[in-house]
Amino acid sequence: QVQLVESGGGLVQAGGSLRLSCAASGRTFSHAAMGWFRQRSGMQREFVAAINGSGDRLRYADSVEGRFTISRVNAKNTVYLQMNSLKPEDTALYYCAAAPSGLVRLWDLSAYGYWGQGTQVTVSS
Repeated sequence: QVQLVESGGGLVQAGGSLRLSCAASGRTFSHAAMGWFRQRSGMQREFVAAINGSGDRLRYADSVEGRFTISRVNAKNTVYLQMNSLKPEDTALYYCAAAPSGLVRLWDLSAYGYWGQGTQVTVSS
C-alpha cells in the first residue's frame, strides 16, 4: 500500500517556475514507478511525466518535454516535478501516482493504482 501527498502548487506568472513534491508512505515506494498527471478544467486527466523505481528511465509528455523535470529521492520517499517556463496552458490540478515496479508503459494512466489528492497549479498570463 502506498499513500501519496502532493505539495508545492500555487499561482505563478507565465515564464515562472514551481517545484511540486509528492511524499509517499509505504515500504514499496522505492520499487514503484511514479508519475505526474494533470487535469485541466473540462478535460480528461493526462500524462505529464513518469520515472521508474531506480530513476534511470524517464518519460515526458511532448507538451512539457524540455521544460519539466521529474526526479526522485528514494531515501526520502519523495518524487519531484520541477516545472520551468510555465505557460497558462499548464494550469491544472496536478496529481502524483504510483504503479507497480517494472511498469513499461510509464505514460499509461490506467496502470497507476495509487493516487494523491492533487495540488493546484495556476499560471497567469
